[in-house]
Order: sequence, then structure tokens, then C-alpha cells
Amino acid sequence: MEHITLLLAIVVVTALVFDFTNGFHDTANAMATTISTGAMRPKAAVAMSAVLNLVGAFLSVEVAKTISGGIINEEGIRPEVIFAALVGAILWNLLTWLLGLPSSSSHALFGGLIGAAVMSAGFSAVNGGTIVTKVLIPAVAAPLVAGLAALVATRLTYRIGGTTENRSTSKGYRAGQIASAGLVSLAHGTNDAQKTMGVITLALVTGGVLAPGSNPPMWVIVSAGVAIALGTYLGGWRIIRTMGKGLTDLQPQQGFAAQTSAATVILASSNLGFSLSTTQSCSGAVMGAGLGRKGGVVRWSTATRMFVAWGLTLPAAGLVAAAAEFLTKQGTWGIAAVAVLLVAGSGAIWTVSRRKPVDHTNVTDDEIEPAGVVTTAIAAVSPPPAGVAATPATEPGTPDAASTASAASTAAPATEPDALTAPVPAQASESAPAPAATV
Repeated sequence: MEHITLLLAIVVVTALVFDFTNGFHDTANAMATTISTGAMRPKAAVAMSAVLNLVGAFLSVEVAKTISGGIINEEGIRPEVIFAALVGAILWNLLTWLLGLPSSSSHALFGGLIGAAVMSAGFSAVNGGTIVTKVLIPAVAAPLVAGLAALVATRLTYRIGGTTENRSTSKGYRAGQIASAGLVSLAHGTNDAQKTMGVITLALVTGGVLAPGSNPPMWVIVSAGVAIALGTYLGGWRIIRTMGKGLTDLQPQQGFAAQTSAATVILASSNLGFSLSTTQSCSGAVMGAGLGRKGGVVRWSTATRMFVAWGLTLPAAGLVAAAAEFLTKQGTWGIAAVAVLLVAGSGAIWTVSRRKPVDHTNVTDDEIEPAGVVTTAIAAVSPPPAGVAATPATEPGTPDAASTASAASTAAPATEPDALTAPVPAQASESAPAPAATV
């Protein structure tokens, strides 16, 4: 470390800041379903996730090798390029966190690296084959595979435990959720902490501190693990709310199926050196679990915004990184200007977030966004959960729906906590039955 220059030190610190944002941005991957189903208290959940993220950082370096020597060519790349790439990734992470969108921190980093490298040395600085095989293909396949696995697992779970009393099975599945959430946290540390290790190693190679092809030094592994663990402990509460409540309503059985499926996909890809997005894998698993329960639906309005964010992540982070690299090429004043812009942009996003703060005290509050057209249509034709009487749906947002919901809530509670319908009040007139309320 004695050969590290001031510029390299700035790059290393910036990389650890990105790792920190990655931690709180992706806490939802492991703990959103565990918190939303009540299996663990919010603060205890993020504390457990932080410890296991730290442990996971020491399990492998295959993903770090992919980043440090696979995505871009090390020759001709200066430390300033890495700095610019990290600026693009950090700002995109913060923006999507502000909006509560579970976008990919991994793809933000990849987009930043690609944009900065192209601005610095042209398209020849990018290894297109590696990007396609180890970034783009996993980006498409991971959420589909995790979603399909979670859908099948959820249906099997309900079929196998369909004759068992719901209360007794829920306790077992909550315990299973805690174990599977720990597995996801371990997998996240194994996959995502390595990305920062790879970036720091790449910066050290470009700065002449390490030889090309070197593994991350131990101090890099330790610092990356600690940074992502601290970020995880703070908790990205906005994104936890979106994944736990905004995409679908989950029961413990679904949460267990979603987390187990996501962890399996992430750990398998880490061993293969595929630098996939843990966010996309977990989001796909949550949606698959939502569709796997009879009567369950996915809020496609929220999912659509999430898909748009996924598609924009690579190019948006790349454009910001390219602009930052254009400034750093101007010399010392350009590097200073980029650093000032990074601090100012981060501060502005934080200030805006304080207008409607989300923390562990209100993270499980229900989303106030009304159901979209697709969700309403699916709920109307889907059979309700076992033990809940089917009643005709009322269009949400109408005066009748609001008044009937109030009457129904005082007449008789739903038989299941996640029931989509409420029973018609017993005292309603037979000649003019009251419409059923929808939630």
C-alpha cells in the first residue's frame, strides 16, 4: 500500500463509498420479504443481514476476477477512468434509492465502467464478448429462472401444506424464511462485495501497484466486506418497502419460496463467475412467489417502473460516467470538479429524501398506490385463498367501495389476513344487497 498515490487513494475511497451504497440499496434483496411477513423485526433483520454480508465477502473471488480482468481491457486505462465509472454508479444508486426502485447496483457499476472506458480509449477498451456472456445473458436469465423457480416452489408449498392448519405452518415457514434470508445475505456478500474488490483491484493494476491478473489483496477483501456490511445495517428502507409491500402481498410460505429460489440462483452464478444482479434475481423471485399463490397478484404498475429502471441502468450510469471521464481528462481541476459534483449531487438527493423519510418504524406500512388495471382484472377472475368466500369486486376508488369497506370492517373480519375480499354485512337488506369491498 505504500506505493498508492493520492489519486489511487481517492479511487479506493470512492469504490468503498459505492460498496456502502450497494449495501443499503440491496438490503431489500435479503430482508424485504422477511420484514413484510413479520418473520423478523426490521432492525434485527438488517443486523443479521449485515453480519452475513461480511462473512460472504470472504467466500470467493471469482466475480472479482471477472470485473478486474474481464469487462474492460486493463491496458491504457488510467485510475481516473475508474473514478469516473464509480461516480456514475453511485449517483444512479442514490437516484433509484430515492425513488424506491430496486434497480441493479451491479449494472450501474458495469455501465459506469463501460461508459468511462469508451470515453477514455474508445470501444476497443471494452470486451464485448465478456459483457454478453457474463453480464447481459445473466441479466435476462436470472430473474426469469428465479421467478419460475419461486412460482413452482410456492405452488408445491401450498399443495403439500394445504391440509395443515395455517397457523401451525406459518410458524415453521417463518423460521424457514429467517434461514433462507440468511442464505440470501450470504450470497449477496459473496457476489456484490466482490464487485467492489474487482474495481479496487482494477484501479491498483492500472496504477501499477499490482500486476495484471492479480487476485484482490486481503486488505481489499476486508475493506469491501466491512463497507457493504455497514451499508446493509443502515437499511435501504425505501426499497425494502417496495419489494416487501409494493410488488405483491406475501405470506410466510411465499417468502420462504422466494428467498430460497433467489439464493440458489445467486450462489450458483457466483461459483460460475457470472456477475449477475442480485436485485433482479430477488425481484423476479418475489414476483414469481406472488403469482404462485392462488388468488395472489403482482402490482404490475410498480413492476413496470422497476423494469424501466432495469433497462435504463446500464446506459444512464454509462452516460454519467462518460461525462465524468470527459472532465477528468482535463487534468487536476477536472478531477476536483467531478468530486465536487458527486458530493453535491449526493447531498441534494439526500435532502430530497428527508421530505418523506422511510425508516424501520414505517417500512411495513401499506403502499397507498391504488391497484392498476391489470392487477384489478386478475384479482376479479382469480379464485380467493382457501376459506374465503368469493364476492363480486367493486371498482376501487368509487364512493360505494369506500363506504362498503367501512361497513364491512365493522361487521365481520376476513378469515385470512391477506384476503382479497370482505364478507357482506349480515344485516344488509336482501332486496338491495351491499356490494363487497375490495382491498
